[in-house]
Amino acid sequence: MLTLDVLLPAGETVTALGPEWLQADRLIDSFGTYALIGIVLVVFIETGLLFPFLPGDSLLFTAGMLVAQERMDFPLWLLCTLLFVAAFTGDQVAYYIGHRAGPKIFNRPDSRFFKRSHIEQTNAFFDKYGGRTIILARFVPFVRTYAPVAAGIGRMPYRHFVSFNVIGALLWGVGVTMLGYFLGQFDFVHDNIETILVLIVLISVLPVIIEVGRGWLASRRAASVAPSREPDPEV
Repeated sequence: MLTLDVLLPAGETVTALGPEWLQADRLIDSFGTYALIGIVLVVFIETGLLFPFLPGDSLLFTAGMLVAQERMDFPLWLLCTLLFVAAFTGDQVAYYIGHRAGPKIFNRPDSRFFKRSHIEQTNAFFDKYGGRTIILARFVPFVRTYAPVAAGIGRMPYRHFVSFNVIGALLWGVGVTMLGYFLGQFDFVHDNIETILVLIVLISVLPVIIEVGRGWLASRRAASVAPSREPDPEV
């Protein structure tokens, strides 16, 4: 299905932000002939099994680009179909985990794979966007992993969650892959893929940066307008 010399010919590499073993091209390359299965599993694990450090946007974009360049011998429709199923099913599993485990799943200390700051970012998204968070979070690293869990904990009506999940899985799982497929046909994108992937990562984390910045500014304003209490004079 896919061979090393086809995916990564001599002198040509695709790199992105993050550790080398987590770069999208390295992961796809490591899957060898099982590239399709590997890509689908990564998407499912990231969205459904609380592993937020795995690449998402860059993996989808790279997979679509490689199909466009005929470096993988499975059709685009099959890739998009399986990615939609993986993205949808992953969020369904995460919702179930949150629904069953409850708030205690987030009441644990920080570790290599879990950061409370990611939960705070997710809660900020829910406070601002409500149920639409399930759609918007798809494009935000870390938040997309915890958003369906938080929805399950908060007992979001299941019918509403499924509706948002279908839309999000289509826009993200299929949309980003199609974007990589169409843009990957241009020599400029192919020749500057490292820069393109870096931009994808930066754009995807931009909402988090904006929310953190707004929260910081709001706290500063609140602190500046809060009346300072003077101690009562002694009688």
